[in-house]
Amino acid sequence: MYFLYSLITALGVVLVTPYVLLSSVRRKKYLPNLSERLGLRFPAELPAVGRSPSRAIWLHAVSVGEVLAAIPFAHCLKQRFPGWPLVISTTTATGQALARERMNFADAVFYFPFDWSGPVRRAFWAVRPGVIVILETEIWPNLLRRARKTGVPVIFVNGRLSDRSFRGFSRAVKLSGGVIGGFLRRILNDATLYLVQTQLDAARLIALGAATDRVIVTGSMKYDMAVPAPNAFINWLQSELQRSHRGPVVVAGSVIAGEEKPVLEAFTTLHRKWPQALLILAPRKPERFAAAAEIVSGAGWHLIRRSEISLDGLSAGIFGNAAHMDNSVLLLDTIGELRAVYGIADAVFIGGSLEPMGGHNPLEPAAFAKVPVFGRSMDNFREISATLLEAGAAVQVDSAAQLSTAWADLLGNAERRAQMGLAAREIVERRRGATAETLDRLAAIVEPQRAIT
Repeated sequence: MYFLYSLITALGVVLVTPYVLLSSVRRKKYLPNLSERLGLRFPAELPAVGRSPSRAIWLHAVSVGEVLAAIPFAHCLKQRFPGWPLVISTTTATGQALARERMNFADAVFYFPFDWSGPVRRAFWAVRPGVIVILETEIWPNLLRRARKTGVPVIFVNGRLSDRSFRGFSRAVKLSGGVIGGFLRRILNDATLYLVQTQLDAARLIALGAATDRVIVTGSMKYDMAVPAPNAFINWLQSELQRSHRGPVVVAGSVIAGEEKPVLEAFTTLHRKWPQALLILAPRKPERFAAAAEIVSGAGWHLIRRSEISLDGLSAGIFGNAAHMDNSVLLLDTIGELRAVYGIADAVFIGGSLEPMGGHNPLEPAAFAKVPVFGRSMDNFREISATLLEAGAAVQVDSAAQLSTAWADLLGNAERRAQMGLAAREIVERRRGATAETLDRLAAIVEPQRAIT
């Protein structure tokens, strides 16, 4: 089965090769890091980690969202286990760039290898892991198999299993007549421990074959995120908003393809009542920046791109330009700034939820006492969104018209907005603690490994 799995994934790579080559030409993606993904070359600092007297803690975070969630946890790992080198791997280029920028305290940052025997074996040789920690639930059969054979514990933290993933696994097991079920059971039990967010996640893993004693509910570490402090951009933005008398500020964050137009439609309606309002539109992925910019301009708005703003005084007065005094939209075409921007919002929208993509993290604005407004598709944050809604600390919508109404209701009633925002922040504060429990569970596994080093 491992050979068949590797063959199928290799065929998949062959099929996407034209897209990879095109993306490499257009956006300089994939090819520059291909040798690293194949385990043929690693960053200069990684071999030094492999030669260290101590084995490493290998932390894997897929992309930008997981990297942002991993930053405080990685700091905690470094503090809790100071004698262990800490290496970080990511799957995407944007996640890699953010990890290198925000996790410079790590001993090495590198690309996660293709899940084939050769790349995985070479990555193990370079990292020399004492323990592997995987954020959320990315199942890589050859990695888990190699870890079992070499006696390296693998712990999944902040684990979850989405509706889509569970349905896909269940369907595959059924269609294979149980053959894949046996293979999946073996894969899942190659891991040492699953520390998951909810009872539903635990039940799903166990239903797919994970041993009951390997699955523990620890809650979501997303509640433990640190609230970003104002930075140079936020300070500049607040000053410019005050200078140009712009407001209220509406932030639409992590917006995906298909959502830009309804967000702009909702804001257009809102803008008639609050003509000085400013929309800050933040696409989820860099690949969407150009398309979002075209949609904003095509809708008749004056586009201001964050990437073109200078903080040294050259962009002063940008929101008070006489020709576009109240007709501008700020496109947040940068990575890693959205969370801090929520802090200055008067109303927000959480993207990935009007389109069927499972939503994004509503706790980011909630931590600032901002009321999360999101669509019906929140499967990736089911328990969190349900908790916020039940407490009257969030609003759910299913159209541009409802989004505009929700924003208008919140902006038109400052007392209600403040009460709901405080309720949202209280939920965040009350549910903190998953990180501490996760670290305690890890310590029980990591510390005994020191004797093997």
